[in-house]
Amino acid sequence: MRLDKYLKISRIIKRRTVANEACDAGRVTVNGRQAKASLEVKLGDIIEIKFGDKTTKLEVLAVKDTVRKEEAHLMYQMVE
Repeated sequence: MRLDKYLKISRIIKRRTVANEACDAGRVTVNGRQAKASLEVKLGDIIEIKFGDKTTKLEVLAVKDTVRKEEAHLMYQMVE
């Protein structure tokens, strides 16, 4: 699954266009490397997102095409 779609479906970022813009701006890294929106996300990947002066680090636990709002938080785990 594409990185921008994963961020939207897991509800880490509310809109796919915002996720795409964050990737283009260089604020998203996957496994320590700057990531494009088209990068394929796999289980175990570590995603790091910079929101202003705050950094969020997550580990991918599941990759699903559709998920209910209540279950979205089960797709990832916060690291650190």
